[in-house]
Amino acid sequence: MDWKREWKPLLWIVAAFLALFYLPVGTLRFDLAIMEALHLAKWYAREHVLLCLIPAFFIAGAIGVFIRKESVMKYLGPKANKALAYGVASVSGTILAVCSCTVLPLFSGIWRMGAGLGPAAAFLYSGPAINVLAIILTARVLGLKIGVARAVGAVLFSIVIGLLMHFIFRKEETEKANAQMTMPEPEAGRPLWQNALFFFSLVAILVFANWGKPGGVGGFFAVVHSLKWLITGLAALGLALILVFWLHLPRWKVIAAAIPPLVLAFLFPAQPLLAFGAGVIGFSLVLSFDKSEGGEWFTSSWDFAKQIFPLLIGGVLVAGVLLGRPGHEGLIPSAWVSAAVGGNSLLANFFAAISGAFMYFATLTEVPILQGLMGSGMGQGPALALLLAGPALSLPSMLVLRKVMGLKKTVVFTGLVVILSTLAGFIFGNL
Repeated sequence: MDWKREWKPLLWIVAAFLALFYLPVGTLRFDLAIMEALHLAKWYAREHVLLCLIPAFFIAGAIGVFIRKESVMKYLGPKANKALAYGVASVSGTILAVCSCTVLPLFSGIWRMGAGLGPAAAFLYSGPAINVLAIILTARVLGLKIGVARAVGAVLFSIVIGLLMHFIFRKEETEKANAQMTMPEPEAGRPLWQNALFFFSLVAILVFANWGKPGGVGGFFAVVHSLKWLITGLAALGLALILVFWLHLPRWKVIAAAIPPLVLAFLFPAQPLLAFGAGVIGFSLVLSFDKSEGGEWFTSSWDFAKQIFPLLIGGVLVAGVLLGRPGHEGLIPSAWVSAAVGGNSLLANFFAAISGAFMYFATLTEVPILQGLMGSGMGQGPALALLLAGPALSLPSMLVLRKVMGLKKTVVFTGLVVILSTLAGFIFGNL
């Protein structure tokens, strides 16, 4: 036997055997951690896969099919106007109320189409970080000062992180810019206003289907929440008209796909997920059997789903085992976290930032979690550090980013978020 070639498989087999042999099944903390992982995965599947990830996959697929690569390179590429590219990327989160996982298909779409690393990284950070409702809720619940600090820090961070990523990997960006010089001008395709309405309908479905209940925040946001499914339905109707008149899908197929969600919405108005799920299934079937642009769109979206979804679920399970759900225990006791983030020392801010980077926060959930931690003695600085690092990163998102843009860029991006969040929290806590 050639042991030079077989020692690696043997090592994996021995490691797996020892892990199973000494598996601490039956100990209370381990058993609870496994249950927490399953609870978190179940919650993630119910609250995020259907409403967040699937629309995001379709948007990412649409970017790959309906937006020409030359256009992406022109406006977001390495040679694009820096003020325009970073300006758009840094405020994208005001439109997209998404979490660190939902933004990944969108980032993958523009990255695959040739966007520069700097603007793409700025978009990757700002997507989940600059959520208007989350910032308002932060100011109402945690105080105006920390709410303003979060808003200013998130916008500045997205630009600074994008510029630093561009500088650190400037050699690769120069090569990409040189390649752009040889690209032809974009060919005339569908009018810009049609593409704008098309993507507006998709983004509206993503945003309003996930519009969270504002809690103590009343006024406009509460009104929108009460009308969220009506607005989502109108956006879906607009998308159906686009499929018929601009993508030229058979009218009877689109109507047939629309009937089940309409019936379910009428029969079960208190369970909108039934209608939404039926709409997704019908929409997917119509696209998958199309032989032209619709079929290409579905194939591109499916490619993103195959690449990203398994890694996200795996990451959610690991995060659940280690940290549990908010208010529940994983392998790492929550008391350790609370004790480590008291005061405003540099170490406390770093621990808050690194903890936030690995934890998974759904949109808006970071605010009540921080409210509880601050009630247990968490300092103002570490609270801001966690707010700046947590929504933008998570263990599941890191696993996906490693596959999308490589280990080195993922480590650098994560490191920049953690370091800048630590410094911002330290300065804010000691003002």
